[in-house]
Amino acid sequence: MGRRDDARDDTVDAHAQEAGRAVYDRRWTGDLHSSIRCAALLFGMLLLIDWGSGHPTWWRTALWLALSVLLFLVLHPRRVSAGEGWLASRGLIGTQRVRTDMLVSLRSLEGVSQRLVLRDAFGDRVELDPQVLVNNPDLWYRLHEDVRRSAELGSLLCGATALRHIQERIERETAHTVFKMSGME
Repeated sequence: MGRRDDARDDTVDAHAQEAGRAVYDRRWTGDLHSSIRCAALLFGMLLLIDWGSGHPTWWRTALWLALSVLLFLVLHPRRVSAGEGWLASRGLIGTQRVRTDMLVSLRSLEGVSQRLVLRDAFGDRVELDPQVLVNNPDLWYRLHEDVRRSAELGSLLCGATALRHIQERIERETAHTVFKMSGME
């Protein structure tokens, strides 16, 4: 990781405070509880299998606990929040923050898990799952407004295609939800 610019961080923090209302991923708590449940279930099942074999030992119990903690670390969701001009993604180790009103690029990475990568003019970068934006219309709205502002200012060099794909996905999900709620599915 690169060296942090304290003056730049103060600017982002001041910008976040003056922006007033921040929006958060509403499903984060449920996802966190799911990751805890999965890790606890794995630990319980491994202990049960070990106990059923008739030879439980303390070192295998420690190994099962370590495997369960590793599963929790892998499944732990990142907490995404946004305000006017900024987006942050907080994990177990630290927080990634980017100025969304000064974006330089917005890319979509395909693969096993789709990721959206945002880079700002200061060189900071945030990676997030596009499903977070689909599940949280207020986060999407905040990001979309700031990306549009970046494009108007001319700082956004690439990202129109990725943004359009995400917008189409959100509109498709919204239409599907409306049809499902109205019984027309």
